[in-house]
Amino acid sequence: QVQLVESGGGLVQAGGSLRLSCAASGRTFTSYAMGWFRQAPGKERWFVAAITWSGGRTYYADSVKGRFTISRDNGKNTVYLQMNNLKPEDTAVYYCAAASTSRTVVADGYDYWGQGTQVTVSS
Repeated sequence: QVQLVESGGGLVQAGGSLRLSCAASGRTFTSYAMGWFRQAPGKERWFVAAITWSGGRTYYADSVKGRFTISRDNGKNTVYLQMNNLKPEDTAVYYCAAASTSRTVVADGYDYWGQGTQVTVSS
């Protein structure tokens, strides 16, 4: 069974930074890519960023380009999301996910999900 555990969320002022981590574990763990999604109260879960394990190709939502950076450590089965210049509209629960297909920018392309970590940005 695959388990994804997010960490690093918290409260930060606008313009500040946070670094999220997602550790994947499980004897049968294998995936094509890892992604980050976020969900604010009353809204649907939305794509934020993704990275492929092989090659390190990255994808970003337009709203976070230039501010967020996704990276991975293959040896540790860990993916990171560095979030800089945070804005109040970034406030949401952030979810880590593992994809077995190349449909990396939509939720339906992912097979496993973490429980989420709260990010709150104050003005």
